Amino acid sequence: LAFCRGRVVRVPKGPLIRVVGTEVMIPCSVSDYDGPSEQNFDWEFSRESDFVRIVSTWDSTFTSEEYQKRVGHGDIKLRRSSNDAVELVIRNIQPTDQGRYKCSTPSTDATVQGNYDAEVQVKVISDGLSVGGSKARSSMSLRLSEGDSFKLRCSAITTSPEHTHLHVTWQIKSGSTWSDILSFTHEGKFQPGPAYEERYRNGDIRLDTGANDTYRLSVSQASSVDGGAYRCLVSEWVRGADSSWQKIQEKSVEIASVAIQRTDVVISTSNVSVTERDSLELTCNITTDRSGIFQAELMWYFSASPDDTLSDAQVLLSMDRDSVVSDSTLISLSHVDRNSYRLLVRDVDVEDSGYYFCQAAVWVPLHNGSWHKVVERISAPVSVVVTTLEPDYEVFLNASKTPKFSDDPTELNCRITNAQDTEANIRFAVSWYYRQRLRSDDVVTEELLATMDADWTLLLGDRSRERTQNGAIIFSKKAVDTFSLRIQWTSESDRGDYFCVISAWSRHRNNSWVKSKDVTSASVSIFWATQDYTLTVEAVKLKPFFVAGHTFEMTCKVSSKNIKTPRYSVLITAEKPLTDQSNPNGTTRIISLNQDSVVRLEDWTDQTRVDGVVLEKVQENEFRYRMYQTQISDAGLYRCVVTAWSPGGGGMWREAVNGLSNPIQIDFQTSGPVFNVSVHSDNPTIYQGELADLLCIVTTEGMSLEPDDMSFDVSWFAVRSFALDREPVLLASLDRRGIVTQSRRNGSSDLSLERISPLEFRLRVHGCEDHDFGNHYCVVTPWVRSATGVWQREPDIKAKPIFLSVKMDVLNAFKYPLLIGIGLATVIGLLSCLIGYCSSRWCCKKEVQETRRERRRLMSMEMD
Repeated sequence: LAFCRGRVVRVPKGPLIRVVGTEVMIPCSVSDYDGPSEQNFDWEFSRESDFVRIVSTWDSTFTSEEYQKRVGHGDIKLRRSSNDAVELVIRNIQPTDQGRYKCSTPSTDATVQGNYDAEVQVKVISDGLSVGGSKARSSMSLRLSEGDSFKLRCSAITTSPEHTHLHVTWQIKSGSTWSDILSFTHEGKFQPGPAYEERYRNGDIRLDTGANDTYRLSVSQASSVDGGAYRCLVSEWVRGADSSWQKIQEKSVEIASVAIQRTDVVISTSNVSVTERDSLELTCNITTDRSGIFQAELMWYFSASPDDTLSDAQVLLSMDRDSVVSDSTLISLSHVDRNSYRLLVRDVDVEDSGYYFCQAAVWVPLHNGSWHKVVERISAPVSVVVTTLEPDYEVFLNASKTPKFSDDPTELNCRITNAQDTEANIRFAVSWYYRQRLRSDDVVTEELLATMDADWTLLLGDRSRERTQNGAIIFSKKAVDTFSLRIQWTSESDRGDYFCVISAWSRHRNNSWVKSKDVTSASVSIFWATQDYTLTVEAVKLKPFFVAGHTFEMTCKVSSKNIKTPRYSVLITAEKPLTDQSNPNGTTRIISLNQDSVVRLEDWTDQTRVDGVVLEKVQENEFRYRMYQTQISDAGLYRCVVTAWSPGGGGMWREAVNGLSNPIQIDFQTSGPVFNVSVHSDNPTIYQGELADLLCIVTTEGMSLEPDDMSFDVSWFAVRSFALDREPVLLASLDRRGIVTQSRRNGSSDLSLERISPLEFRLRVHGCEDHDFGNHYCVVTPWVRSATGVWQREPDIKAKPIFLSVKMDVLNAFKYPLLIGIGLATVIGLLSCLIGYCSSRWCCKKEVQETRRERRRLMSMEMD
């Protein structure tokens, strides 16, 4: 009963089967506990009986000596998923990691109830999964036509000692991401990707298994979306003790690159213009690289708009795949060559103006003698304009009222003269245009002011829309042959050239109106002499001397001439030194005040000082700017940019002239300390695998400060070359709040950055490798607290780089090969002696029969 009501520590049911070399995560959670919400966890490991301490969430000295190196390198770590759960992460698991893992939680309960630890068995098996593609080469290329079929093969086999299942997925690469096509799951089910469900149900996408553990992907009716790189993704799954499936590893191999040649249907001509009672010829071409037998089915359509759908269009003519053409009187279709079909329309009328397009389908024969449609395309529409006889007339433009001063009215009359050959079913429409006058040779395009169409409907342009709606500009038709443009209050922006275009519209058999001719008038210039506006701006600094942290104040006084009842808008700008990295362009827009006294922050982005700048209107021609709690980074030249506005017609304001004040400089003359930075190392030349120590030492000159009144941001950089000819690489940084940030590293070496004294910062490179060599230096940003308690940022200081050399330990590199060579030579020599002795002892022995001779001083004659 106590166990059921007390603390419960849970780990997964074992054994957990994992593959050597993969990353393993073992979760552990605790529930029904007392005390703080965040619980601590200890992990231990045992191969046979005794447990060895691995890692803990609260005790940094908990790790045993044999695990300290792996924990320090991050190969074994704890990842907290919540207050009451953690995960033990083991990267690159090895057979020596097989055993029992115990998760323990220190007691925080008032009474001892329940269990405080749990164990799980982890079994490490060898990697027996192999995935391959074509035997001929690793990846092949296929080039197919649209509508073709293709097959890809992938082999996957596992020799795992455990009972594992394979999950095979075919994927295609679209852009930079891989998308699933079809999968054969570890549970023996087929699962199509989100975009291939309908094609799988239709049988166009299949996955078949064959001999030798092959998985074949079959694709029918290939389209342009099937082009790309294909790969086979295989994952290995095992059923756990709780009957749930667990993925233990995953491998992939690229099989092929497929290119789909798209079949298009195009009309050889673009826009066509013909006159009435002529013939119209259009050719439809089928672009395909298909070399086999195929037949084309063709259909021509007509629509009044290019946006009409196929169901709204009118069918002109059709031809089936047996080349049988539908019957028509004025329209005929001819087969020019294998891929081209010509449409001929005789005796065209204005009603035949519109958009023509063709639809083609390609049919190929099957093995059983039937025909199969592989692709169907629709061409882009071609615009056909049928013109009629144009009426003859002239257009004259004159100004009945011209302005002599600003805000005077302007009136222009566009008149149709010498109209000939105009019938009763002809209407005229007018379009008004404006062109700005420039002193230079720059080409200025005209701007459409308004158009009055054949139904006398007024369509406004962007330039005149707002003023026309307010009644400042009036477009009217005074007579049958006269159109008028009137500007109630002419402003300086209205000065320029004006002209009108008269369009003739003709009525046709279906009572529709078609534009037949445009005539442009000569331009009329609207211009009057104006007096030059003058604007003078003077900036004055109110406080001649101040220090950082105080308030900066300056006023801008404005005086103007030849401007009627002016109002002013003010913009405060700052020109920072070139060393300011936040604004490399040099000029910053800080705050503005418009002519209606509305204040707006421009480029002032310091969130801690949102209310730190104020711009206010003191008098009608005097403005005051304040900056509170100034920083050293605020140093620079400050100016007032003033724009004078004068009232225009209809209660609108118009811009008259701009002015720029003299600069006011903010330069902090302080007697604060001077910071210097240097880099030092006791041993800049080290061997591979050793520890490199680099010190960043900050020294001060002049005024001395308490350690609590200064702080530093430290960043370490490295240039991977003997000379400083490459871009520096950020290694790690430590801000003034003590937060360390490390950049991503590719090698196995690791970094640590720490503060060892108020003015010294140490960078350590653990397990140095070849790529850790190069020039290393630190960049320090000092922060100093002023007498008012405001932290001031000092300019960045870069230390002189020091070169770190990484050498290879030749003795350790050749020690084991030499020992192995000497040992092998000794064994081979002893073996040779043994073989020689045995051969002479037993194999090569001969018996020699010889007459025994006495040993005497004199030798016998036969021995002479």
